[in-house]
Amino acid sequence: MKKLQFLFAFVALLFVVEGCGVKEGGEKGSDKLSIDFKKYELENGLQVILHQDHSDPIVSLAVLYHVGSNREHPGKTGFAHLFEHMLFQQSEHIGEDQFFKIIQDAGGTLNGGTFQDGTIYYEIVPKNALELILWMESDRMGFFKNTITRAAFANQQEVVINEKRQRVDNNPFGHTMYVINKAIFPEGHPYNWEVIGEMKDLKNATVDDVREFYDNFYGPNNATLVLAGDFEEGQAKALIEKYFGEIKRGPDVPPIETPDVKLAETKKLYHEDNFANTAQLNMVWPTVKQYEPDAYALDFLAKILSDGKKAPLYKVLVKEKNLTSRTAAFNRPMQLAGMFRIVITANDGVSLNDVNDAIFEAFDMFEKEGITDTDLERVKAGLETDFYNGLQSVLYKSFQLAMYNAFAGDPGFISQDIENIRKVTKEDVLRVYEKYIKNKPYVVTSFVPKGKPDLIVEGSEKAEVVEEKIGEEERKEVAEAEEEEIKQTPSAFDRSIQPETGPLPRLNLPQIWTGKLDNGIRVYGIENTELPLIQFTLVLEGGHLLDDMNKIGVANLMTDIMMEGTATKTPEDLEEEIDLLGSNIYMYTSNDQITISGNTLARNFGKTMDIIEELLFEPRWDEEEFERIKTKTINDIKRKEASPNRVSSEVFRKLVYGTDHIFAYPLSGSVEAVESITIDDLKAFYDKYYSPGVARFHIVGNISKEEALTSLNSLNEKWKPKEVNMPDYPLAEKPEKATLYFIDFPDAKQSVINIGYLALARTDPDYYPATVMNYKLGGSFSGVVNMILREEKGYTYGARTYFSGSNIPGPFTASSSVRTNATLESVNIFKEAMQKYREGISEEDLEFTRNAMIKSNARRFETLGAKLNILSNMGAYDFPPDYIRKEEDIVRNMTLEQHKALAQKYIIPEKMIYVVAGDAKTQFGPLKSEFEKALLVDKEGNPVE
Repeated sequence: MKKLQFLFAFVALLFVVEGCGVKEGGEKGSDKLSIDFKKYELENGLQVILHQDHSDPIVSLAVLYHVGSNREHPGKTGFAHLFEHMLFQQSEHIGEDQFFKIIQDAGGTLNGGTFQDGTIYYEIVPKNALELILWMESDRMGFFKNTITRAAFANQQEVVINEKRQRVDNNPFGHTMYVINKAIFPEGHPYNWEVIGEMKDLKNATVDDVREFYDNFYGPNNATLVLAGDFEEGQAKALIEKYFGEIKRGPDVPPIETPDVKLAETKKLYHEDNFANTAQLNMVWPTVKQYEPDAYALDFLAKILSDGKKAPLYKVLVKEKNLTSRTAAFNRPMQLAGMFRIVITANDGVSLNDVNDAIFEAFDMFEKEGITDTDLERVKAGLETDFYNGLQSVLYKSFQLAMYNAFAGDPGFISQDIENIRKVTKEDVLRVYEKYIKNKPYVVTSFVPKGKPDLIVEGSEKAEVVEEKIGEEERKEVAEAEEEEIKQTPSAFDRSIQPETGPLPRLNLPQIWTGKLDNGIRVYGIENTELPLIQFTLVLEGGHLLDDMNKIGVANLMTDIMMEGTATKTPEDLEEEIDLLGSNIYMYTSNDQITISGNTLARNFGKTMDIIEELLFEPRWDEEEFERIKTKTINDIKRKEASPNRVSSEVFRKLVYGTDHIFAYPLSGSVEAVESITIDDLKAFYDKYYSPGVARFHIVGNISKEEALTSLNSLNEKWKPKEVNMPDYPLAEKPEKATLYFIDFPDAKQSVINIGYLALARTDPDYYPATVMNYKLGGSFSGVVNMILREEKGYTYGARTYFSGSNIPGPFTASSSVRTNATLESVNIFKEAMQKYREGISEEDLEFTRNAMIKSNARRFETLGAKLNILSNMGAYDFPPDYIRKEEDIVRNMTLEQHKALAQKYIIPEKMIYVVAGDAKTQFGPLKSEFEKALLVDKEGNPVE
């Protein structure tokens, strides 16, 4: 399942903690935060935490088992993650592959994640499905073991192996953490291996191994359950007792005892990476466990060393020496140990010896310049905003409460966490630098392109990376395993009866207001007073669409250079001013628009808008920064050539749109185009296309319509309109017959498949009906293509189909990354599935689509970002405020005949473009025999011999 990126609390000094749990609100602009929860324990040892939040008619259930890859042993790695996958297969009272389908049918979503110290499972559903998710989650906890069959196990074993190929083996620098973990943590230490496990261990795992893992670690007494959202406490407690109370206690799980990790000497290791085309250096030091006092100071040290233009690493490696375009450092404290890590991806052709030396020069600079009060204030201000952002979702609050309970022993540890951050001083930061980093042994890894050992750090030894060879993949036909009888575990009531969900909560659309400024800017807003936050976007239509065909990349460079200072502020001063507000401001270019995005505390909105105006009206046009940005862009373009996913996607778009359309080309441009662009090109673009007449402003958060419009008065007065005409490019004709385009990535562990053709604009009356039609084909986990390629065959980690479009038509795409020797069969499965789908679906499948797409609207408006997306759609496509209700009507009223007609109109596999990126020497031959026209092409889509 998806590896979760948990949002945990670093907060600033400016709010008060009262009690426990999370309750936000009160006076506008108030920074007061109180946390309310109730914790109790069932007789079987299950720890239960309840947090009520009636903001939206949804509930979130998270169950954290206190077992991760740290409970594995050498030779049996990857089991925790493999077992997580198993728990989505079936249980005694929930049929095979029904977990996702039942939750989606209720309008919810679910997933799980495994990390070193734990495994978490979660569901988010409309509140009427509360009993349903408690029934399902309890069945996993107490009624699962008997369903661990050979067939189910073989399937998920293949899925996880393919996940490893996709995330690790087929990616540039994919083996980095394998090398680091082996070097930092001694053999036998629970962090000596990756969560995903080692390939030989995954292939050798047995059903008995999985059953033993379940018996040892999946008892209720080794878990924390968090229920958050819109529920009544009495009802929730009764249901939790009913479904979880009778589950038998498991064996006690003793804590893991490990000595502190220390390195006796520095270790230098290298690996020649088959998928990298530039070099990357990692420097890693062992540090301390999470929540220890020094962990907080190390977090600050990492940010001070690497974040921002005043950071020593940036000043030396980027500005002075031009060795890289970005620097990163972070501290990662875990339950048993921690590590402090610096990551530098070098510019093209740069030796990692030079990078290594420059890092130590940056350390010298840090020692000489020291730390200022402003450095600490800047870090803390940003942490406050980040913390509030993490409170927008009941799911994230569930994660936070569960983590604090499991690893700090108290869900209310947030107050101590805040205090620990408040206590960090400049002296603490310098002390941990001296204690853990300065002159201490470390691990340094050099990952370089294959055939370029001259780039590695001097004195490095070859890392022992085990790479799977083409042809080693077993062809397990997992779907044909014999059926096995499933025994039933006794229960006090009939668990085979699925609970009724009851009436769906009424769809409460947010109150949307609109306005228009005299200079033409259209304004859309939603007031939301639950948190002291505001999010906004200022959007200018055009973007990549306005690029000159001869200088593609100008629009993209524009949004980079405009963040590099103003006429009165250096890039360093501008960045520091934004940081001290705790605000986030980004500018980025997409195919048809340029966006300025802001996220800020409500009390700092006015000052944040002052910065936006200064960025917009007083660009600095800094020549030095412009050259740095060009270098960064060129290096990014070169790096993407190493990614089969990126290359396959870009070749697919080029073939879909045709060479006469601007969308056929990446918005970043080519190396040659970027090298030719001057700062005068950017100034000309700015003068010609930055106009309020093509601008719209979207704002959501703790601000009224009147306040928002007043804040735009200056923007209205200063920004004078000018005419901007959008170009009209010809669209490519659809192919008359299916054509294969194969891109060679020698020795690729997987093949990346993209299939489709140009279809619909988002504004086309058929676009949303076609999206509804596609849902059961590949619009969700339960889609036909995913159920065959992943759940039945085990060829992939996931397969999807989708329509994408804007005001300009976009493609229909079917895509997946499949194991190499299943390429031909996977392409044929896509073909056959689409062809069969054209014949129509069952009433049951259509009803599933209706339920999943309509009921999920109950959780569609929870976060500020979700609300902002509604406004963005209204502005971009001239949708009415109630467009979501109209979309519901389309779903509700769709008939089988309409569904079939849409499939026959828009799903025509015999006329699609088939792009495959993989190992040509083993896969192109078998594939081309299936197509009347088949071409081997380069990474830009041009035919090659």
